[in-house]
Amino acid sequence: MTNNALQKVDHSALKTNQITIILLNTLGFVLNLPLLAVLVAVVMGIGTLLKVPGFGFIYKYILKPRGWMKPNVLDDNPEPHRFAQFLGVIFMGAGGLALYSGATTLGWSLVWLVSALAALIAFGGFCVGCAVYYWLGQINIPGFSKQPPAGTFPGMRPKIGAAHE
Repeated sequence: MTNNALQKVDHSALKTNQITIILLNTLGFVLNLPLLAVLVAVVMGIGTLLKVPGFGFIYKYILKPRGWMKPNVLDDNPEPHRFAQFLGVIFMGAGGLALYSGATTLGWSLVWLVSALAALIAFGGFCVGCAVYYWLGQINIPGFSKQPPAGTFPGMRPKIGAAHE
C-alpha cells in the first residue's frame, strides 16, 4: 500500500545542505584533511537521526533570517531526501574509514562520489538517492511507500505545487 500524502519541503534547506557538503568535502580534499570528511559524515548522520538536512541549521539560523536565501517550499515527500542523506552517511563514513586506514584513493573517491551526487541535485535537480527510494517502492520493499509527486519523474525536483513561504 502506498501513501501519497505530500508534505511541504523547503528545498532551500536541502540545497544549503548539499552545497555545504560539496564545499567541506572539497576543502578537506584540497587541504588533505580527512577529519573534514568525517565531520561531514557525522553532521549528515545527526541530521538523518533528527530527520532534517544535516547542515540545514546554516540555512535556518544564518541564510534565511538574513534574507540571503529565500524559502523554496514545494509539495514533496521528505522521506526520499532522508534516505538519500542516509546513503550519503554510509558512503561518507566508508570514505572516512578508508582515509584513516590508509586507503586514500578509495577514501577520497567515496567522498568525491557523495560530492558529485550532491552537485547533481543542487545544480541539476536530480536526486539519485531519492530515485533509489522510489524505485525500491516500485518493487514493494517495506518502508518505501511514498510515490513521487504527480507529474514528477522519480528523483527529479518537483516543479508543480510550489508554495513559497
